[in-house]
Amino acid sequence: MLTSKIHRLVGGGAAAAFIAGALTVATPLQAQTLIPGVTGCSVPGGQQEGGAVVGAVLGGLLGNSVSGHNRTTGTVLGAAAGAAAGSAIGCQSQKTRAQRQYGDSQSGTYARGGYRLSSAIAPASYRRIGETFMATRSVNLRAAPTTNSGRVGSLREGERFQALASVAGSDWILVGQGGVGVGYVHGAYAEPSAHTYAGSN
Repeated sequence: MLTSKIHRLVGGGAAAAFIAGALTVATPLQAQTLIPGVTGCSVPGGQQEGGAVVGAVLGGLLGNSVSGHNRTTGTVLGAAAGAAAGSAIGCQSQKTRAQRQYGDSQSGTYARGGYRLSSAIAPASYRRIGETFMATRSVNLRAAPTTNSGRVGSLREGERFQALASVAGSDWILVGQGGVGVGYVHGAYAEPSAHTYAGSN
């Protein structure tokens, strides 16, 4: 009897791990279709996807252990619910981190050139990008598209961010948080990422 319980638990864990693996390798659109809400957080970062994977594993194990005779269905439903909960927690974590890093950009903004900008940064002439980029090294965000302007935040190496626009006639990029420009990074320290953020055109 103990052996059969172990086999059932291992089977449930394997199913949950399979679902988590599917979430990891799926494209954002595929993951959104599989379990609504797993992608599409308004603030970029990796916590949402990580939370969904962890939630899928834990939810699958829990669903397997409480589902009685139909353990496969319990595992799948538990994994789906766990992924959704983990995704929501991860997205909130991304928002909290962004607020600590950049401040609440929504509280002091102004419109310029078709963009909402944090009051901490200077406006410029823009060319729309609307994609997700990734920092190729740890780098400061600047209040204006010059190296001698004030520091208004930072990006970690490998961190994805909203590239709202490029600054016309330069290699600088307007970095966004929730669609609001919060600083500038030089293009030498950033490259396009395969991911896209919600609301990009």
